[in-house]
Amino acid sequence: MKYWLQRLGMMIALLIAVSMLTFGAMSFLGDPLFNILGPIAGDTENPENVAKVQAAKEQYYLDKPVPERYVRWAGDFITGDFGVQFSTDGQPPVSDLVKERLPRTIQLTVMAQILALGIAIPWGVLSASRANSLTDRASTMTAFGFVSLPQFALGIILLYVFGIKLDLLPDTYNATDPFWGFTHGHRLIQLILPAFTLALPAASTYQRLLRTDLITTLQEDFVLMARAKGMSRRKVLFGHALRPSMFSVLTVFGITAGALIGGALIVETIFRIPGVGLAIVEAILREDFPVVLALVMIVTTAFLVLNVLVDLLYSVLDPRVRR
Repeated sequence: MKYWLQRLGMMIALLIAVSMLTFGAMSFLGDPLFNILGPIAGDTENPENVAKVQAAKEQYYLDKPVPERYVRWAGDFITGDFGVQFSTDGQPPVSDLVKERLPRTIQLTVMAQILALGIAIPWGVLSASRANSLTDRASTMTAFGFVSLPQFALGIILLYVFGIKLDLLPDTYNATDPFWGFTHGHRLIQLILPAFTLALPAASTYQRLLRTDLITTLQEDFVLMARAKGMSRRKVLFGHALRPSMFSVLTVFGITAGALIGGALIVETIFRIPGVGLAIVEAILREDFPVVLALVMIVTTAFLVLNVLVDLLYSVLDPRVRR
């Protein structure tokens, strides 16, 4: 219980720190009034414009000190009120944008993680079972290549080769298309190239960790005993050695989730997927502070919760981590 209370306290402290840093940065960068009202924000001579400026200040608490604005914002955020977007044509709630964009990013990152594990596990087992062979050396070079290649470059290469040159997969994403289906007119297929762009570097990291741990596990007494009993190579690898070799992969899985969310910011921009990543880019460019704050906090919370869940699973598999 003490271990989990410590984890919970750490998570809350990190959330507070991130929220304060983000709120502070957004408060001292740019001019929110200009983003809300446009050029009239600087017109101090026209009484009508001055009244509009004053009304906007009161509505968004811009006439209050930064600490007071932070406390008001934090209290609203905890209750699920993310505020409204900076807009001159109405006041659309930030929650509407979140409900629209978040599911698309979740679909992309979940698909990427499934692909990453699906590629890494057989790849790591193959490398470990043929350690120091030509196959293993080729796997090592390939993994280092995917990890070293910038994500935006990998995305552009995949887009050009498979989307434009070979025309095997769609090179555009249409949010109005149905999700389930296996043609270019379905979002499931449209997410393949973006998901692979995120998955290949992650799979390379998982593969290197799994290979190293598997090589060590294959030297353990219980594995040698299984071999001595005449078990097949496949059964020894997948039935006995794989599970105890997954701890490092499981640990890095939670950390990599944060990298995937960060990578989604680039990938969604390349493939024009209207998800959270693209929404953050757009909000930063137009200095829409409520949107940036809400999305950053949602992404941070998701990342921390996922890591706590991974720690829970890890502590179930290996109780020593709770000591």
